[in-house]
Amino acid sequence: MQRAFDAAVGLMRAGRHDEAEHALRALAGGNPGLAGVHANLGLLHRRAGRDAEAVAALEQAARLAPEQPLIHNQLGLAYRQSGRFKQAREAYERAIELDEDYAAPQLNLAILCDLYLGDRGAAAEWYQKSAALLPAEAAQINKWLVELKSRRPEAAVAGAATLAAAREQP
Repeated sequence: MQRAFDAAVGLMRAGRHDEAEHALRALAGGNPGLAGVHANLGLLHRRAGRDAEAVAALEQAARLAPEQPLIHNQLGLAYRQSGRFKQAREAYERAIELDEDYAAPQLNLAILCDLYLGDRGAAAEWYQKSAALLPAEAAQINKWLVELKSRRPEAAVAGAATLAAAREQP
């Protein structure tokens, strides 16, 4: 079973997504309690733009492994991609609660608050925290923070989805 899972992940890394999905579905059918299988199916679905399937697979993974912050971060991305911003925020917050040093959900929460929820105060806080945890990316994150602070409150953010895709952290 471990070899089959590793092979499926290898197919994902090689960009052979259809084959990876087939292998993961086979594993899920015979082993429905494996969170990693559902999480990886969720990743494949999310990357393919199959939002409902991504959410369902990642919700299943989160039920099976509720203490895994990586799963909650990916679930947050899937929720955000499907327009479920409140649930995205909750998923990111859960990931942070589980691992306060995990930078990806902190940056993703900053982006969500900034571009989707209009919560500038929370966005600034999470940008600052993520910059501290991501020194290699701090210069870029700090540019976003400066831009946020200089933005007029009533100004709409054009192209939020494009900006978010450029910023999101897996």
